[in-house]
Amino acid sequence: MSVHRCVYLLSRSHIRYRVCASTAAVANNTTLHPTRRTFENLSCRHSSSYSSSKPLDTSLFVPLTVRSDEVSSGAVGEELTQPLDKSELLKVLNRFYKRKEMQKLAADQGLDARLFHQAFVSFRKYVLEMNSLNADLHIILNDICCGAGHIDDIFPYFMRHAKQIFPMLDCIDDLRKISDLRVPANWYPEARAIQRKIVFHAGPTNSGKTYHAIQRFLAAKSGVYCGPLKLLAHEIYEKSNDAGVPCDLVTGEERIFVDPEGRTSGHIASTIEMCSVTTPYEVAVIDEIQMIKDPARGWAWTRALLGLCAEEIHVCGEAAAVDFVTELMYTTGEEVEVHNYKRLTPFSVSNHAVESLDNLKPGDCIVCFNKNDIYSISRQIEVRGLECAVIYGSLPPGTKLAQAKKFNDPDDPCKILVATDAIGMGLNLSIRRIIFNSLVKPSVNEKGERELDTISTSQALQIAGRAGRFSSVFKEGEVTTMQRDDLTVLKEILGKPVDPIETAGLHPTAEQIEMFAYHLPQATLSNLIDIFVSLAQVDGLYFVCNIDDFKFLADMIQHIPLNLRSRYVFCTAPINKKQAFVCTSFLKFARQFSRDEPLTFNWVCRHVNWPLAPPKNIKDLVHLEAVHDVLDLYLWLSYRFMDMFPDANLVRDIQKELDGIIQVGVRNITRLIRATEDQSASPETATSVRLPVLDTSSLRRGRGSKNQRKEPSVTDSSLSSRLVQDGLLTKELLQQLQKEWVREQNGGDSNSANKGKRKKK
Repeated sequence: MSVHRCVYLLSRSHIRYRVCASTAAVANNTTLHPTRRTFENLSCRHSSSYSSSKPLDTSLFVPLTVRSDEVSSGAVGEELTQPLDKSELLKVLNRFYKRKEMQKLAADQGLDARLFHQAFVSFRKYVLEMNSLNADLHIILNDICCGAGHIDDIFPYFMRHAKQIFPMLDCIDDLRKISDLRVPANWYPEARAIQRKIVFHAGPTNSGKTYHAIQRFLAAKSGVYCGPLKLLAHEIYEKSNDAGVPCDLVTGEERIFVDPEGRTSGHIASTIEMCSVTTPYEVAVIDEIQMIKDPARGWAWTRALLGLCAEEIHVCGEAAAVDFVTELMYTTGEEVEVHNYKRLTPFSVSNHAVESLDNLKPGDCIVCFNKNDIYSISRQIEVRGLECAVIYGSLPPGTKLAQAKKFNDPDDPCKILVATDAIGMGLNLSIRRIIFNSLVKPSVNEKGERELDTISTSQALQIAGRAGRFSSVFKEGEVTTMQRDDLTVLKEILGKPVDPIETAGLHPTAEQIEMFAYHLPQATLSNLIDIFVSLAQVDGLYFVCNIDDFKFLADMIQHIPLNLRSRYVFCTAPINKKQAFVCTSFLKFARQFSRDEPLTFNWVCRHVNWPLAPPKNIKDLVHLEAVHDVLDLYLWLSYRFMDMFPDANLVRDIQKELDGIIQVGVRNITRLIRATEDQSASPETATSVRLPVLDTSSLRRGRGSKNQRKEPSVTDSSLSSRLVQDGLLTKELLQQLQKEWVREQNGGDSNSANKGKRKKK
């Protein structure tokens, strides 16, 4: 009887083996969408993407743990045969692992070398550590150990185990189809159902291209403006209503309806991420189209260009984007009408660098790419008895506008502006001369890696174009550098043509990620995104945007119980992950949300410690900016989860009050810098390790110059005090580090003294 049972089980395992061996490997080629075939020969770079699927990055596959309580018939195997010899069994398993035929057969089933090894390690552990195995597997292993079976008979059981720990092997075809991003134009059926007219207004800054597009927007019965910044959307909102055209404002954090009863107006000014691709309009305006190549936000411009349901799409931007937009519109069968514009007022590159802050003149704007340089230069300007305005990216919009108004006011003694490249868009400024303090800017590439590189021609022109605006006091602009060595480089940059745009950004949608999660229910959101990007197939016109910030937030709240859709929405929140207080607040918001406890106004006030006092130093100012970002986050979430963030109006009121407090701080920024310097020199931090402050200008291209040494150092603050200010180090830890450092120094001195004595001897 037991012999027949063994024969039966063996025959069943061989049948399984034949079935496994005969199944086709995971298909690599995906059928082309019919609508795409007409454009297959558009260019070489397009057709190459269709020849084969994207190689699978199996390093993203996280093996699951197989539960040990799954076996119900384990004792049957021992009853039919005998207990297994673990040492002999280990030898058998290792022989199986080394067989090339098994590795090749596993590769045909989707297990590459990495997955094969991981699956084998898990399978070996499972076999050796289980108290009892399934009867059929126990009998197979016993026969092999006794010399009555073939080692290849293990394969079907190995594959069964592999698919338990890597469930994606059974659904890889479905995952590839979900992540197929090769025809994004088909995602927008409403836009494809109409024949749209595309008008490209091409020109440099201050050429009137956006003005002409807005005139058409105002003349239409309905329209939507899509801009990259809240400031730009707010400007169009005000211009439209001032012109007698009712217009609503829609940004991530704010909704303003002109109609007292809250009915939607025919015209809407919005940030580009917030535009609707299902609402029909007569005219749509997409501003700064060259940002379609932005590694992080490019997807929003792609979505607007392909998806806006408007009879006319007016696109504004650099001429370098014309060919690409025209090519992109081939895929939708829409023609592009191009209107070219020239700059209304000239600007020239000076033959002389400024070299010293003593040479500043009214109407000068010093552009820095580092907030610390802004603090430094504004302090040095104040030492010379001059007053300056300050604008940088993390300031609230109201504060930026207040500083711009202060600088533009001819009756205000403030005649100099110190700013980052935040002035490149969204602010009307009366600048006579742009002065580049540096030509090196930190950036993030498409892979999410931080780089320090010379600014591009496009960036340089965007900033330089702010000098001598048509509507400003200065009808001619001038551009130069602070350092003499940089001037030649600037001329080279501005003399080059702008690099043509070649690709547009895409981003996985919530629906696509939900479908992924259906197939991989045990995977984390961060892991789902990684696998999606790994499998994503795009043609030569597109790239998948960088999702590092998304993954950062996903990992931060992974331990908090949230449904997938809510988790996805939280992770798309626009927050500054460099600010520790903002990240902490994001975490607390998610935790409170998961408990189904509304985040009330009182709860928020307790969290941010409202009311807040005016800043006494730079650290206080930075904290107030972070609090403003936290309130922005609350408002952003309030439009996605209204019942859980119910007090948006009250929060907006205190945010406006906070904006005023920050404005006071920025107006007195040099006083705050002095207070920070005094704090650094106080007895509490006097024992801190004093380090010279690095002058980044001397590292611009790996060389310095005599002129670069003329200016005083950036600040007198030490590295340790800056770490404390930024919240990266507590005073207690600092004191402990100081004691250890002194101890090490004393130890080092005594050791060197002993060495000296030994040498004398």
